[in-house]
Order: sequence, then C-alpha cells, then structure tokens
Amino acid sequence: MKTKSKRYGYVRVSSRDQNEARQIKALLKIGIERKNIYVDKISGVNFDRPEYIRLIKKMRKGDVLFIKSIDRLGRDYQEILVQWKFLTHHKKIDIVVLDMPLLDTRKEKDLLGTFISDLVLQVLAYGAEMERQFSKERQREGIEVARENGVKFGRPRKTTKEMFCRYYEQLKIGSITRDELMEKLDISKSTYYRCYNEWIKKDKVA
Repeated sequence: MKTKSKRYGYVRVSSRDQNEARQIKALLKIGIERKNIYVDKISGVNFDRPEYIRLIKKMRKGDVLFIKSIDRLGRDYQEILVQWKFLTHHKKIDIVVLDMPLLDTRKEKDLLGTFISDLVLQVLAYGAEMERQFSKERQREGIEVARENGVKFGRPRKTTKEMFCRYYEQLKIGSITRDELMEKLDISKSTYYRCYNEWIKKDKVA
C-alpha cells in the first residue's frame, strides 16, 4: 500500500529580519498545517539550523517541502545547489518554491519538470557566482587602494567558526561526509577535531 505523501513548510529568517509571519502566512494560505511548518531564526554569527535538520530527518520519500523563496534553503547559491540535490536526488523529496513557479519538482517528474527545475537553479547559481566574482574583484581593488594608503592587513584565519558550523550542519544531515568537510575547508583531521571540540561540543555542553 502506497503511503500518502505529507506536506511541510520551512521558514528561515535572520535575527535582524523579523518577517517569519509573512512566510508562515504564505504557507498557511496554501494549506500547510501550522504543526508542519518549521522555523529557524539565524543570527549573523551562527548559521546552525536545528529546525531544518529536524525537518529533513522527519521527511520521507515522496513528501513535499514548500518554501517561500529559493534562498530559504541556504545562505548562498553554492549551498542552495547542495541542499537541492541532496533533497531531490538523495532523499527523493519534492520541492515547491512559491515565489518561482518553475521550481516545482512535482510537475512532469518523468523528465521535463526535473530538467526545468535543475536548469533554472543552475542559471540562478551562475548569476550568483558572477556577482560573487565581481564582488571579489571590487574587494581586491579596495584592498590594493588601502595598501597604497598605508593600511596593513594581517593574515586572516583560514577556518572561522561560521564556516565550520555551516559545513558541519551539512555533515549532520548527511549531505556531505567528514572527509568532504575537511577538503572544503582545507583542514587536517586534527584541526577538524579541534574545531569540533571548540565550536560544536563546547556549545552543546553550554
């Protein structure tokens, strides 16, 4: 007997962006039960998303995840692409983006719907990547001007708490492995455990 799919909603806001009511209202309007809407409030420093992790662990193959806009899945489009692929290809979950009707994996699932959704996502990712490149170029030019004016820059710390926690969140839900996390951050196993004990384990104890 085929199990009936369930519908869930996910809302993410920053501590400075108190607009969860608007997102929740949009989800309620299309019939998502309030008990099935998960909400995360993210500070500017910490990107840990406990409600998102709880939601993903609860969802099963064939369930449908509704979000107001595509950027609710991640902080940037690189992460959005990772989460999209993990949810749709690994977990076999359907995703519906309310602000972008083309991003609805329930449509013509045999071929066209998946193709269109992945294509639109790739185009968005490409646009975002180009913007990041322009931003880096502007930043580099700004640094050069500052150096010419005598400003000195220290060596930045390679792995920050924000970076480590962001990838550790993906590790917790199974979208990347520990080795992949270490590769992305270019850190050794000993550095991984040092960061874990300092930023993850200590926070849990606290």
